[in-house]
Amino acid sequence: MKKEKIRKKKNIKQIIAKFVFASFVIPLGFIIYKIVVSPTNNIEHLANVKVKTDYVLMLIQCLLGIVALFIPSMISKKTKIVIPNSMYIIYLVFLYAAIFLGEVRDFYYRIPHWDTILHTFSGAGIGALGFSVVNLLTKEEKVKVNLSPFFIALFSFCFAVTIGVFWEIYEFSFDGLLGLNMQKFALENGSNLLGRAALMDTMKDLIVDSLGALAMSILGYISIKYKKGWLDKLLITEQRES
Repeated sequence: MKKEKIRKKKNIKQIIAKFVFASFVIPLGFIIYKIVVSPTNNIEHLANVKVKTDYVLMLIQCLLGIVALFIPSMISKKTKIVIPNSMYIIYLVFLYAAIFLGEVRDFYYRIPHWDTILHTFSGAGIGALGFSVVNLLTKEEKVKVNLSPFFIALFSFCFAVTIGVFWEIYEFSFDGLLGLNMQKFALENGSNLLGRAALMDTMKDLIVDSLGALAMSILGYISIKYKKGWLDKLLITEQRES
């Protein structure tokens, strides 16, 4: 029964992975075509008219999404690390929601607070990854380490917030290099925001990243301190030698 359940989860994981991969690959031809034919600037200032940089961003995100899909399997093959199916499926769903739905299908503009929801969940997910990092680093047989639940939760929170900061640096850098609008400092019609309004998207992302990470850290703290086992299905582990 246990082997059958594992096999079913593997099949589900593979189906989702293929579906997400297809969603990144299939639009590439259309996106490249739109980069060629779309105007450089939105002269008419129409909210529904996309320019070259919008499609360049889509292309970059889809290509990065394809690379990101293969990172977990590459890590698993080259190391003894085992990524649980539950964590991998969450990862796949997040990539699909952020890249295909968010960028290609324009959910960031069509669905209110789509970006905020994703950043909150990413903060929580990276917080869970932080617990895995501690778990892996303290499994060394030669050195016995006994960390307090509070320290582990604090590390996971700081880990998630730091990754969130690096993501904003990535967005800021590519916005400057390629003239993109990942940090939403401009409206969809190309008009630049000024002052506090231009900072709103970045600061909101950092705040909700922190809130998501805080929620996961509190959950993880309770789970470890009172041995609830709530994070067990999300923890990345090291393969045992037979």
